[in-house]
Amino acid sequence: MTELGAAIASYWEAASPAFDTEPDHGLRDPRTRDAWRARLRRWIPSGPCDVLDAGCGTGSLALLLAEDGHRVTGVDLAPGMVARAEEKFSAAGVPGRFLVGDAARPPVGEERFDVVLVRHVVWTLPDPGAALRAWTGLLREGGLLVMVEGRWGEAGGDVTPYVPGGEALPWGGGVSARALAGAVAPLAGDVRVERLDGDPALWGRAVSDERYAVLASARA
Repeated sequence: MTELGAAIASYWEAASPAFDTEPDHGLRDPRTRDAWRARLRRWIPSGPCDVLDAGCGTGSLALLLAEDGHRVTGVDLAPGMVARAEEKFSAAGVPGRFLVGDAARPPVGEERFDVVLVRHVVWTLPDPGAALRAWTGLLREGGLLVMVEGRWGEAGGDVTPYVPGGEALPWGGGVSARALAGAVAPLAGDVRVERLDGDPALWGRAVSDERYAVLASARA
């Protein structure tokens, strides 16, 4: 692991105990949880589908999917995040599988999925292009890549790195919908963007920065 990679892993491990205090992370408010459940149902076929949640954090979105009957595999770099996700699934009494590993290179071998879900991950990656290739490569025929991302605080100019060496991250301040859709388009079939910044229920508050989902179908 590179020095930057180690710093990123350390950051997210340290963040894991308090991660769910953010409204859109913990989904503790029923209105926020219901808002995300509704979006997921809009995006993902009723299935049941095999879903890979790459960069799953504490498993809040994965749990919504599992409760709807999907077969979920979650991957996260931080063991603390994975442990908390497993605790949520155990408490809810629903099945799920969680792996400690790099979301950009999920350790799933030759497995393929109907859906790859990625939320707020690409901005953290040293090589987001390689991650896009990996994620689209994990889709079955007819599969769907769902990426929930944003451009934090309408980032522009200098962005304070979130880890030492983070100034090298290509999208360290977030990424615009146009840029992300353009990056994934050569790797996918149909690509569309759905804006999310106009729905405060998703975030537990009104937001003014750019937030969206890019939905990219597997290339035929």
